[in-house]
Formats: sequence, structure tokens, C-alpha cells
Amino acid sequence: MSVIIIGAGLGGLSLAHGLRRAGIPCQVYERDESAGARKQGYRLHIGGVGDAALSEVLRPELHELLRATAGRALPHTNVYDDRLRLLTRLEDEGTHLNVNRFTLRQILLHGQEVRYGKRFTHYETDEDGVTAHFADGTSARGSLLVGADGINSPVRQQYLPHARVVDAGLVHLYGRIPLTPDTRALFEPEMFAVFSMMLGPDRTMAGFAPVDYPEPVADACARLVPDLRLRDDRPYMTCSVGARWEVVGHTEAELAAMTPGDLQKIALGLVDGWHPLARAMVGHWDVPATFPQPIRTSVPIGPWEPSRVTLAGDAIHAMSPAGGAGANTALRDGAALASALAGAPLLEAVAAYETAMVDYGFAAVRESAENGHRYLGQNPLTAGG
Repeated sequence: MSVIIIGAGLGGLSLAHGLRRAGIPCQVYERDESAGARKQGYRLHIGGVGDAALSEVLRPELHELLRATAGRALPHTNVYDDRLRLLTRLEDEGTHLNVNRFTLRQILLHGQEVRYGKRFTHYETDEDGVTAHFADGTSARGSLLVGADGINSPVRQQYLPHARVVDAGLVHLYGRIPLTPDTRALFEPEMFAVFSMMLGPDRTMAGFAPVDYPEPVADACARLVPDLRLRDDRPYMTCSVGARWEVVGHTEAELAAMTPGDLQKIALGLVDGWHPLARAMVGHWDVPATFPQPIRTSVPIGPWEPSRVTLAGDAIHAMSPAGGAGANTALRDGAALASALAGAPLLEAVAAYETAMVDYGFAAVRESAENGHRYLGQNPLTAGG
């Protein structure tokens, strides 16, 4: 058995580690020119599901390094109004690791061979295997093709053309606040939590969460994985300002064409008149690191016939960030598929994986959509969801 993985995101790399630990050959192909070619967000919350998946697929020293570079957030989510009055505090005593997304990705890339600049175009299957074709005219042959290629997945578009991804009605402007003695003083101790958000009367949201390192990153690498040098090591508070498109007043194309400074001005306008903390947070953004992110969601579908092609992560169950489950579910996909392939013939393994994944993946999509609708004014899931 050999596996072709399209996409070097969290799900694809989780799968690659799991397959290698099981002794199953695989190759990862990524359309980007390098690991850091695109801005993909900052802090991620890794809960019990994601941490268990990482423990299963990673070598022990890599998993320990992840935990050594992850902040231990207070186990709650704070919901404030725009005057910073606490509306509710959602408690959860489970695992809560606030991680730098790129730090996690660097750890997942360690020891993996990824072929960059490989834009997948289509695949062909036959009785003996599957062939993936790329825009540069090359191809790859394997027993199984896994589309872990994100929300706009070309693999999904060919394999499950009826599976839809829809606009959630929201856009977020992402920024980050370097944590210095001055900026730390902006936040009360209880705000160093899993997540905090301020909600305006029109469902505009200013959300924030810390990424703090328990020990110097270089020391953790030297102690656990001496041949790995993690690039980012400075603590920060991730901060996004999100609203419905009609409140923002700009199209996706207009936002994409703006400078980071212009995006910051829009964010400041969205929190105008709020508690001073909101403007202070946006005012302290690391401006060049600012970018817009439209929010989309998959529409759940029923099961399909298993084959030599399958999907993982956002390629099949993209979801609103309102549930904090997207990254954890993608990591779970990788671990679940690797485990299935290690224990059963290919089509049986794919069938078992897809049966479980459709259940837990679309359950997370629905929960995220419900949270997004309740707190942020996200569109309800369309018919069939």
C-alpha cells in the first residue's frame, strides 16, 4: 500500500506521521511554494481530541515539544458585551493548549518530505490504484489518494461535486498583539483564557486569546529535538475583529486589495464607541501581519461509496471558527485514517474511516454553525445541513 496526500496542512501532515509510524509509504504534495507562503491564522486551541490525535501520530519527543511550546490557557471562554461587562463564562476543565499555528505546523513538518509547488489538477482511478496529476505535467501513482487540500479542495470538487461549501455571511480581520509588559497590562488575568470575545449590538465581535510559551522555545528544542529550530518564539495575543459582510461594507475583493494599515482602520471603525480595551487591542496590532479571512462552512452530506479516494480536514468538513473545532477535527482525521489503514484492507479501512469521520466531522460543522449563529450572526446552515 502507498498513499498520496494532497495538501500539507494539519490533517495531511497528521496523516503522514501516522502512516510513517505504521510503516505505510506516503508522499505529501503541496501547491504552495513553501511552508510559510500564505498567512493562515495565528493561535490555535488544541483540546483533548487534537492532543490525543497528536499523541497517537507523533514520535514522543515531537509531541512533548508541542506541549513544551504550548501555552496553558485558563479553562474557560469569556463572553463580554461591548462595554466589557461579562455576559457569561463557559467553563471546560479539559485539555486546553493555546499554540502558535505555525509552530505546530513546523513540528508536523519535521521529518516529513513535502514536495512543494505541486498544484493538483485531477486524478484517475483503475482497479490497481490511483494516479494524481499536477499542473507541471507530472503525476504520482499510489494505492489511495487523500484530499487534505483545504476548503477549496480540487480533490473534493472532482470526487464529491455535490458537496458544497457556502459563505457563512461573516468576515474576520485577523491581527496579533505582541505581548510586552505594556500590552500585557491591557488584559485582566482572567482574560488569559482559551478565548475571550466582546460582542457589539450588531453581532460585531472582537475576539482575543494568548499564545504564551512556558519556557524559551530554543531551550525546549535543544532539550527535546536538537535538530529542529522553531522560527517563532515571541508571545502574542491573537486578536480578530469580525462582522457580517453588510456591516463591514466591503466585498471580499476589496478587502483582499487593501493594505494591512487600511484593514486596521476598518477594524478600528467596527469597534468605535466600544470599551477602550477594544480600540487599544486593535491599535496595538502588529500591522504588517494583518489580513482578512472570509468565513465559510461545509454543508453536511450523507455517506458515499468508499473508493481509492478519500478526504480529510477542511476538504470535507470546513467549519466556522465559532466552535474552536476545525484544527482538532483535522488532526483527528489524520490519526483515524492512519489507524484504519494500518489495521484493515484498503477499502475496508476507508469505509470504516469515512463512516466515523462523516459522523463526528459534520457534528462539529453543525455545532460550530449553531455557535456562530448564536453569537456572531452567522447564516444558518442551508437546506440539507
